[in-house]
Amino acid sequence: MELHDLKPRPGAVRRRKRVGRGISAGQGKTAGRGTKGQGARAGSGGNLYRQGGNLPFFRRLPVKRGFTNINRIEWQAVNLDSLGKKFRANAKVTPETLAKVGLVKSLRKPVVLLGRGELSKPLKVKVHRISKSAKAKLEAAGGSIELIKA
Repeated sequence: MELHDLKPRPGAVRRRKRVGRGISAGQGKTAGRGTKGQGARAGSGGNLYRQGGNLPFFRRLPVKRGFTNINRIEWQAVNLDSLGKKFRANAKVTPETLAKVGLVKSLRKPVVLLGRGELSKPLKVKVHRISKSAKAKLEAAGGSIELIKA
């Protein structure tokens, strides 16, 4: 089977119903919309917020509360066990080297070092933030930490 052999299943594709095209077409005059009123007008249906006097749908839902903080800082987390796999002893670990080995995606977002796993090599780490457990494990392995001011 080739790409040009593909076609939809029988009955899956229907022709569009052409409404409002004269009385003999079967859907002429009011075109299936009944007579008068909001539903008969063009652009009817409105939006979810407008409900003709009822409490709008979105205000009835309890989930939509609070706000989105536009100044939220999105941290890129890196764990100690992944550093041990990717770097040699006494290597310099910076956001640039982390991006090079694929541990962080973006250089624009700050990097936080977390303490999951063990570290046996001494490393010179330069990141924006570090957890207490990661700092303790890094210094126990003989490494050093330098914080970058964001």
